[in-house]
Amino acid sequence: MKQFADLFTRIDETTKTTVKTAALASFFREAPDQDKLWTVALFTGRRPKRTITATRLREWAAEAADIPLWLFEESYSIVGDLAETITLILPDAESHEDRPLTDWIAELKRLSGLDEDARKAGILNAWAKLESKERFLFTKLLTGGFRIGVSAKLITRALAQATDQDEANLTHRLMGNWTPETTTWHALIEADDPTADLSRPYPFYLAYGLEDLDALGPPDDWSAERKWDGIRGQLIVRGGEHHLWSRGEELMTDRFPELSQLKDFLPDGTVIDGEILAFADEAPLSFNALQKRIGRKTVPKKLLKDSPAIIMAYDLLEQDGRDIRDAPFETRRAGLQMLIEQAPAELPIRLSPSVPFKSWTELARERDKSRAMNAEGLMLKRLDSAYLAGRKKGDWWKWKVDPLTIDAVMIYAQSGSGRRANLFTDYTFAVWNGNELTPFTKAYSGLTDAEFREITAWVRKNTLQKFGPVRQVTPEHVFEIAFEGIQESPRHKSGVALRFPRMLRWRKDKPLSEANTLDDLKDMLATYG
Repeated sequence: MKQFADLFTRIDETTKTTVKTAALASFFREAPDQDKLWTVALFTGRRPKRTITATRLREWAAEAADIPLWLFEESYSIVGDLAETITLILPDAESHEDRPLTDWIAELKRLSGLDEDARKAGILNAWAKLESKERFLFTKLLTGGFRIGVSAKLITRALAQATDQDEANLTHRLMGNWTPETTTWHALIEADDPTADLSRPYPFYLAYGLEDLDALGPPDDWSAERKWDGIRGQLIVRGGEHHLWSRGEELMTDRFPELSQLKDFLPDGTVIDGEILAFADEAPLSFNALQKRIGRKTVPKKLLKDSPAIIMAYDLLEQDGRDIRDAPFETRRAGLQMLIEQAPAELPIRLSPSVPFKSWTELARERDKSRAMNAEGLMLKRLDSAYLAGRKKGDWWKWKVDPLTIDAVMIYAQSGSGRRANLFTDYTFAVWNGNELTPFTKAYSGLTDAEFREITAWVRKNTLQKFGPVRQVTPEHVFEIAFEGIQESPRHKSGVALRFPRMLRWRKDKPLSEANTLDDLKDMLATYG
């Protein structure tokens, strides 16, 4: 655990990618195989489930520190992070056990199967034997909230340095539904056959937002299609079975059972990149229709009927078992078109239509039609481009429509997490409803660090009430909120929910009385919902 804690500290103390990569590569060369495996899992989001509630941890930590619970809660509201608060208030370790990370992960699993009294005893015993940084990490793992500022790309880069393997090959190895309980370091990283898992997807190719249309050169070099508003996914047909993966490496096969029939018509050894859409009458439905199915393990018949899903196919990555990602886009696109044209029309798969254009001005007019077609904008792909891994500049671009905006009043503030734990960065916003302010959304991104510090100082002086970590503040500041879509929501007091809300700017020039109204939101709902 000490070795893992030292790695965490080295990464947490720097913003330099080269330093983080070197620290990880050193760890992957020296640590025990099982600890290396768990580190890759933790750093790529494969965390153990929560062992105990935060409420119990606060109570037990206050008891162990011999302080009243109210004092712990006050400390927590200042520190902003539960694991860090517990680490700070607990007495120093009575003794120290330098057990491997894997042992402590096993301890978490053991504790989760005990009754509450035994679980409490086990956690208190662990706290008493772990030094400060190790205790912090153990508590993070207890809560299921372990996160670190390391990208999957940085992990694969460090692994490539440590193992002398190709980075793209390692990226592919880390995809899929593996956990440290289902594989070994050798099988995942070192074995000769990285495609043994027939369900394994390819790394997704991600596009940057387009900033300069004129820099793309002649329009004839490019293909355009709609940027559909659904869930990016890869459909895999191998070994007579099908698998559906999201861009976030989540297996979604069971959530869209209507796609199962595709395995009977698509050739074995086919991998298609596309967008999962709710689709009816040969047109995509709103994202709200698809959202009703997200998170469900089983889909009732009514929902299957009301929100039928298809895959809108973008690209062909594997054909007859051959990886064709290095082929030009227009070649892959032609193979995809032929594949879909040969399939029965009633199958839940469509080819994402090309958007024809002869000039960038003509394409700009097509982009303006996007929102009316339940699309987010356009995708531009160079005709000779390969299908790369991760976010790359040059060959693929997303050209989204301008966001919708509304001016709103901040009424609640909550501290952030990680490096922003001491700042109030998460805000609740309201609009006018007559003479009252009605909350309608939350946002936590879009401002500079300097603006967050300025608002934090203001919040501490203008708090009206405290509700745990949340502060009710004097309604005074107006912010311009940007969002990608709006939909009806009976769960919200305002009756609406926004898609991807964020703060566009702090409207210091606008008085409170000039913030938008609930009627303005409802007009937007009628137009764009």
